[in-house]
Amino acid sequence: MATAKPMTDTKSRRDFVRRNHTCVVSYARKTAPPSMSIVHYGMDGDDIVFLTMAERQKAKAVLRDGQLSACILAGESKGLSWPPEYLVVDGKARLVTDMDEVMQVAAKIIPIMSGQPLPEEALPVVRQHMEKEKRVVIRITPESTFHSPAVHPKDDGEFEGADDDKPLHGLGARLPWREV
Repeated sequence: MATAKPMTDTKSRRDFVRRNHTCVVSYARKTAPPSMSIVHYGMDGDDIVFLTMAERQKAKAVLRDGQLSACILAGESKGLSWPPEYLVVDGKARLVTDMDEVMQVAAKIIPIMSGQPLPEEALPVVRQHMEKEKRVVIRITPESTFHSPAVHPKDDGEFEGADDDKPLHGLGARLPWREV
C-alpha cells in the first residue's frame, strides 16, 4: 500500500494536476443540486482542458456561471491509486468552440483515454466525429486548490502518521494556484 504524500505547497499541487488525467467536474445546476461528471483532461499551459458536447450541462453551466471545480484523482496505469488521493481545483471556466482548438485538445486526450498514440491518419475521422457531436473545449484556469490528506490503516492495524499528541485526521488547506 502506497502512502499518500501531503501536498503542502503550491508546486506539489501543480505537479499532482500535471501527472494525473482524470477528474470529477462539479458545477451548479439551475434548479437541482450540484452535478458531477467524470472526465479525462489534459493541460495547456496552466489551464485544465477537456472535451464535452455543446449541448451537455457542463457546457451550459460554463456559459451560465463561468466557473467550475475539478476533483483531480490520482491514477495509476490500471486505475485509481490506493490509498485514494485527490486535489480539488477551483477556477474560472470558458467554452471554446473553435474546431482547430477542439482537435488540439482531442489529440492530447484521446491517447490518455485509449492508452495508445493517436495515428496521424485517424485525425480526419476524429474531426468528423468532433463536428458531428458538436464537441467543444472547456478550459479551466485554476485559481485555488484544496487538499485534505488521506489517512489509512497499515497492515498492523495502526494508522500512518498516528501520534498520541495530535488528531489522526488533520484539516485540509486551501492554497492559491499561483505563488503570491
